[in-house]
Amino acid sequence: MSNRIDDTFARLQAAGQKAFIAYVTAGDPDMDRSLEIVRGLADAGADIIELGMPFSDPLADGIVNQLAADRALKAGANTSKVLDLIRRFRETHQTPIVLYAYLNPIITYGWDKFHVDAAAAGVDGILPLDLPPDEAAMHPEMASTHGLHSIHLIAPTTPAERVKLLAEKATGFIYALSRTGVTGAHGAPSDTIGETVARIRVHASAPVCVGFGINTPAQAAQVAAHCDGIIVGSAIVKQIEANATSPDVAAKVVAFTTPLIQAIR
Repeated sequence: MSNRIDDTFARLQAAGQKAFIAYVTAGDPDMDRSLEIVRGLADAGADIIELGMPFSDPLADGIVNQLAADRALKAGANTSKVLDLIRRFRETHQTPIVLYAYLNPIITYGWDKFHVDAAAAGVDGILPLDLPPDEAAMHPEMASTHGLHSIHLIAPTTPAERVKLLAEKATGFIYALSRTGVTGAHGAPSDTIGETVARIRVHASAPVCVGFGINTPAQAAQVAAHCDGIIVGSAIVKQIEANATSPDVAAKVVAFTTPLIQAIR
């Protein structure tokens, strides 16, 4: 069965283009305006949307995304509503969706039920932040993802043998961190991105995309030169935070993001 992520990378590679992956927290600042933001990003040319599932203890995230999760939860977001948001998005758009998720909400919802419902809603991949693939392999009940791609994170400090494991098991694409640390904590991408991507590509069949620290069009173009796509999260989420009370928050987010997308075309 075809997956929208695979189709997107095939199209981009045939055109000699890089992917732009936009991250936002689902339900931030509320469910209706979150849907407007996601639709706006897709219309602006984002190739893949990465949706963070709001969680009360997002320990892998910096303060920007922690606050986004808090805003979403206070506005009533939960796993069921996130899946409903995706169903509503699928009424108008076919842009691939990746869920950036912590394990606790998935287990609470039910592993198999979550993957079945996510796939039916229109999700294409899941990035489980706190579930290493070797740990998942120890639990038979986690063997099936119902066709959803499993996106893996690889950091510059990841040992060589683990890079091999993660790269070989990844499907959809690989999320390569330009730096170590939590999300949103960096002022600029690392100058060793090329080396990080090269050591991943030795073992990877999936495209390699780079995130962390991309805030400007110049940085977007700089990073895109070394990989198959870039991921911009905290910089976009900051725009939502700054305009959280505005009815025009989606338009303001799109206005900020469009030059980043254009910089890698």
